[in-house]
Amino acid sequence: MMNLSYWEYKTWLSNIDYTIVGSGIVGLNTALQLKKRFPQAKVLVLEKGILPQGASTKNAGFACFGSISEILSDLKKHTEEEVLQLVQNRWEGIQLLRANLGDKTIGYRNLGGHEVFLKEHQELYQECQSQLPRVNSLLKAVFKTEAFKVEDNIFNFKGIQQQYITSTVEGQIDTGKMMESLVAKVQQSGVTILNAITVESFTENSSHVSVKTNCFEFITKNLLLATNGFAAELIAENVKPSRAQVIITKPIPDLKIKGTFHLDEGYYYFRNIDDRILLGGGRNLNFKEEETAAFGLTPLIQNSLEEILATVILPSIPFEIDRRWSGIMGTGTHKRPIVKPLSDRVFCGVRMGGMGIAIGSLVGRNLADLV
Repeated sequence: MMNLSYWEYKTWLSNIDYTIVGSGIVGLNTALQLKKRFPQAKVLVLEKGILPQGASTKNAGFACFGSISEILSDLKKHTEEEVLQLVQNRWEGIQLLRANLGDKTIGYRNLGGHEVFLKEHQELYQECQSQLPRVNSLLKAVFKTEAFKVEDNIFNFKGIQQQYITSTVEGQIDTGKMMESLVAKVQQSGVTILNAITVESFTENSSHVSVKTNCFEFITKNLLLATNGFAAELIAENVKPSRAQVIITKPIPDLKIKGTFHLDEGYYYFRNIDDRILLGGGRNLNFKEEETAAFGLTPLIQNSLEEILATVILPSIPFEIDRRWSGIMGTGTHKRPIVKPLSDRVFCGVRMGGMGIAIGSLVGRNLADLV
């Protein structure tokens, strides 16, 4: 524990109205909405990483709403109304993100999204093609157009069916630019962000919440938890950590591949960025080992990612791996995020289900509106 000076405690940790745990997409949007509703309130954001931890700065930057196979899978587990609402929330969340920060600021580009089917997935491919009219009809209420269409394999991927199923409304963003601009906007609004602070526990009474961190203890009138994949460390909700491993190549001269791509029922995903290919996924190779809140890389998944790059995505193009990393998502038995009060003064907005970019802004706003 740190021994805080009078000045430190008075300036940063006294008379706090709202404390938000987590400075990812959800946490920062919660802070913005709270300052919009209560301009004079003192809002504090605590982040356990030096940079936003978890998935917000480690994702692939997909502005997506669900590939055709994902939507069909959801329709087998949920009603049409529930699936429509999931997609509607993703669409609204992306529009909110774009409106808040601006397309240029976040590097938003609508290059389309493509689901690529391996040759051995003939049955899935045929099912998705046959269900196109049904899905397009269902989602027309959201997109006001037919979202999915069939396109030829123009990027010359190998070992796949010779047609993609393309989402015309899917885009991509620059995750780093998005988070940098979001942090700046939050700080400009008068919110304080303290990094490298881990919330270890909290207790509530009738007038405030006492919060214990790895560095100090303090009290706040309200506590809002936006820790997504790390939620189980603080609250007993149906949220499990899910690690996602990612690699990115060094720049590839004259790279023709443009857009976002889903492969193997969405368990793999790749895109172009800065003349590179970013590829992530593979947790389906070992769900149990990847159900962890620990960052890290495994030979099984890293070798799988490199093999897909070499045999499917870039089969005749030399490449080198530049960086490897992992992020922690929050998943559960249902894809709907958990946004609710836990008590009179404690609230949570967690379980993004790998759709943080799409729904994070909306979840953050809704979490703030619970107070």
